[in-house]
Amino acid sequence: MDGVLSVDKPAGVTSHDVVDRVRRVFGQRKVGHAGTLDPMATGVLVVCLGKATRILEFLSKDVKEYLCGIAIGVSTDTEDAEGVVLEEADASALTLEDLERASAQFVGEIEQRPPMYSAVKHQGKRLYELARAGRVVERPARTVVVTEIVVESMVPGVVARADMLVRCGSGTYIRTLCVDIGKALGYPAHMASLRRTRVGSFELDGALSLDELERCADHDLLEGSLVSIDEAISEMPAVAVDDAGARMIAHGMSVKAGAGTAVEGVPVKIVSGAGALLAIGSIDTAPDGAWIKPRKVLMSGD
Repeated sequence: MDGVLSVDKPAGVTSHDVVDRVRRVFGQRKVGHAGTLDPMATGVLVVCLGKATRILEFLSKDVKEYLCGIAIGVSTDTEDAEGVVLEEADASALTLEDLERASAQFVGEIEQRPPMYSAVKHQGKRLYELARAGRVVERPARTVVVTEIVVESMVPGVVARADMLVRCGSGTYIRTLCVDIGKALGYPAHMASLRRTRVGSFELDGALSLDELERCADHDLLEGSLVSIDEAISEMPAVAVDDAGARMIAHGMSVKAGAGTAVEGVPVKIVSGAGALLAIGSIDTAPDGAWIKPRKVLMSGD
């Protein structure tokens, strides 16, 4: 099978565990996921099957939406509720208005330092491996984009707890966002809970639970759940090529682009005159004009 599934990952399992479950249920080896969720996190995990694994990198870059619980007054070594407590402070003076003002500072392009308990590599080793060995290393800050933070509720107390809706781009660590908001308020903080509600066009409403996934071993039950490759990237701008261009694209060759074809520097889906999806590529500018360059060919040139 070739297509994309949205799975509602439960707490306590890894993203790789979900991929293994999909492999077993459908007897299919070629399976991958877009955008890892930590074991404690729940919600939308986009899983690609067959040829759809070729578009994983593009789905991973889609805008994501989270419901996040933040605990203000306590910090941990993992920046989440599963870590060892590092610092405590009385946050009972904190108000909802304080939290709203502080969180507003983190909307837009922000600099974020990856947490030590993350899969980012340092000199060939994952940061979490170094952290488990008791090592802390310098991590260069990265630019990430947070498009919206809405404080939905707050319960004041020595440890103040609040729920926030966060919309952000790829590479954003919600754990670190919680810690940084706490620092802006002058308190230690950590992420208390996390539920991903959307990845691009994939929303929680259409996600399958693991029990529903098991029932989909009867492939007839997949109708309405397995999304085609074309549909999964429906929001990506498209450029059309003629029959001769389609043959060139299918063999990995670039095709001259017409004037005003698409914006340079963004992924585009390359389609035939009849609308068939051929590849994902980009518009590249050269001295002799603009070219449509395939990067992931999805249709055979035979």
